[in-house]
Amino acid sequence: MSDERWIYGAGLTTVALDGTVLDAWYPYPRTGHADGTTQATRAAELQAAVGEDPRRDVRVEIVELEIDLDAAPASTADVYLRLHALSHRLVAPNQLNLDGIFSFLPIVAFTNAGPVRPEDLERLRPHLRAAGIQVHSLDKFPRLTDYVTPPGVRIGDASRVRLGAHLAPGTTVMHEGFVNYNAGTLGASMVEGRVSQGVVVGDGSDIGGGASIMGTLSGGGTHRVSIGARCLLGANAGIGISLGDDCVVEAGLYITGGTKVILADEPARADGARPTAKAAALSGRPGLLFRRNSLSGSVEVLRRGGTGVTLNDALHA
Repeated sequence: MSDERWIYGAGLTTVALDGTVLDAWYPYPRTGHADGTTQATRAAELQAAVGEDPRRDVRVEIVELEIDLDAAPASTADVYLRLHALSHRLVAPNQLNLDGIFSFLPIVAFTNAGPVRPEDLERLRPHLRAAGIQVHSLDKFPRLTDYVTPPGVRIGDASRVRLGAHLAPGTTVMHEGFVNYNAGTLGASMVEGRVSQGVVVGDGSDIGGGASIMGTLSGGGTHRVSIGARCLLGANAGIGISLGDDCVVEAGLYITGGTKVILADEPARADGARPTAKAAALSGRPGLLFRRNSLSGSVEVLRRGGTGVTLNDALHA
């Protein structure tokens, strides 16, 4: 098997007093296998951070791991290495095995001093308050920026991007944007809406304010939505189908696979009506404009000429 399908990481793991592994941080994950020189260097760099933190009732330990990206996850530390691999851009979304990851991720009280077991919070709260330690989330996934700083990226509100998000250089995530784990961008993009798990957004595309892209979690179906290059998903719009390159979805329009769409460019039938199709039949096709007819309320699709949207080069440099 190719070394490109293996990831090695040396880092630090946080363990509660009852033995629960709360998280793992890998500062320099890389593809391939471990070697003796790398292991010794990384262990020496991390040794100073090892030990107990009585404020949080945890101990910090060194962790070293090699994982096969095609095999199913086997531990909390394993899952965290996969999430790091995504956020360090070592692997693209949907290109690794994430089966069963929720069973390995405990709910954690993530604080500005590191993770705490939620069951210990009330007992520890007086000491946490005295030390200025605050809880910012109770979740299975931490914030991306507490573990990884992706180069060439802007994030307006760090709490809205999870570890495991894949953000390409030139990406801007505005304050109301959201990017889940195993999702993200493949080039310079503007994200002002929601990018759900499994969704990838192509180079030069704009996800408008309040827009939503349907994912595969919580009953969202099995189709993994992708958005091509130079697309615009208008403000408060949404899609449950994929878009090819140079597509536009009008602001406020939500299109699911079952949405009946009038093919406005096709010749009218004998009764004068235009033919229709389910939106799923148009999934992934390039150069389309989806809009709602302001007189009839019907959803229409038209072929577009030329390229799609153009982002502000200075903003996404």
